[in-house]
Amino acid sequence: MNLFNFFGKKTFSHGIHPEGFKEETHDHQTRRLPFAEQLTLPLSQSVGKPPIPIVHIGQQVQRGELIAKANGFMSVPLHASVSGTIKKIDLVPNAATGDKEKAIIINTALSSPQTSIQGTYQEFEQLSRDELIQSVQDIGLVGLGGAAFPAHVKMNTPKDHHVHTLIVNGCECEPFMTTDHRIMLEQIEYLFRGMGIIMKAVGAKKAIIGIEDNKLNVIEAIKPHLPKDGHITIEAVATKYPQGAGKMLVYSLMGIEIPSGHRSTSIGVIIYNVATLASLGELFPYRQGMIERVITITGDNLNKPGNYLVPIGTPLSHILKYAEFTGNEAELILGGPMMGIPAGFLNTPVKKSTGTVLVLDKRSSKDSDISPCIKCSMCLQACPINLNPSELGLLATKRKYDVMEDQYHLKDCFECGCCSYVCPSNIPLVQYFRIAKTLNRERYKQEET
Repeated sequence: MNLFNFFGKKTFSHGIHPEGFKEETHDHQTRRLPFAEQLTLPLSQSVGKPPIPIVHIGQQVQRGELIAKANGFMSVPLHASVSGTIKKIDLVPNAATGDKEKAIIINTALSSPQTSIQGTYQEFEQLSRDELIQSVQDIGLVGLGGAAFPAHVKMNTPKDHHVHTLIVNGCECEPFMTTDHRIMLEQIEYLFRGMGIIMKAVGAKKAIIGIEDNKLNVIEAIKPHLPKDGHITIEAVATKYPQGAGKMLVYSLMGIEIPSGHRSTSIGVIIYNVATLASLGELFPYRQGMIERVITITGDNLNKPGNYLVPIGTPLSHILKYAEFTGNEAELILGGPMMGIPAGFLNTPVKKSTGTVLVLDKRSSKDSDISPCIKCSMCLQACPINLNPSELGLLATKRKYDVMEDQYHLKDCFECGCCSYVCPSNIPLVQYFRIAKTLNRERYKQEET
């Protein structure tokens, strides 16, 4: 059933309506989190190649100073998020995989005023496309909606793709998360500057800001800033998960489907998250590196939940202490409950892609007992891209990962978790799919060698 503009609300077919839990933090103005005594900055902050360290143990660094240079175009540099001393460059646990990854560890100079390094002023209107892309790479900016795709790489659109529209993703459909909500209220000037930079770089003449209709105060705040010629508009879409997924949002706003296996630029559209654009608009003028971001800290047994400006590399233990966690034990999730990653270590650091630190008491967790599939088809009704999660799950249990990809379009799954959410048998379908994708990628690498 085609639900575009159904009953006056722009939306997409299927999806789910999980409880929001946003009222705990959406009215909290962003505050700065105090600096931790020690920060751990993993080199891998994007889906590209990790940067190359250019500092040594014992070196004094200033907040904003370059400490690791980009390793090619598909890489972003890393900057010191505090002034202090390089304690060591060592392997630390990766929260997502459990593997070890290289990181730069800095002892914070707590007596320092923590002023950031600024470069010479630059005006984006005066720069060429290549200069804009290089400047954004120098910032070290990645997609702050969770994907961690290098922002400058996305700007380098294929020459045969004529981009006419920038879609600004302000939906923030994950339960609990209110980071983007606050950014759209508090950083409107930065947001519009970031939009201007991207539009100039890709040649887009039009921009649409898409916001779920549970954030109407954002629409009222942004409307006075819209240009009178109408080339930038703001539109409300239905509040539904995963409305913030690129394919879903483009369809909801424009009624156009992104073909399977294609990028949005193939239909003339480029998509950026509001947090990415606001950060770009703030950092670009004075060539500053990305060293901090707004994070929603929320969940159970917290006396001080809210939205905080947090330096990259801050450990979860410091965050829990400042937010006054009063429980004895809890599950920590980096991101929302639908697509977030469990953090198994209290010393796990915040990365550039971390938008939320979610604290869930064990009583809030779903029953982990798994039962056989009962063929109820609820997962088929929930899947926003019309896959067959039930069949994919059965194939996963039989380890037929190649069949999942070749015949059942596994690559189209963007791991939104709708299928797992609605499954009455508690089958962890999305986890099965992640494992299958990982094993397929490893198989491809082995075949190439």
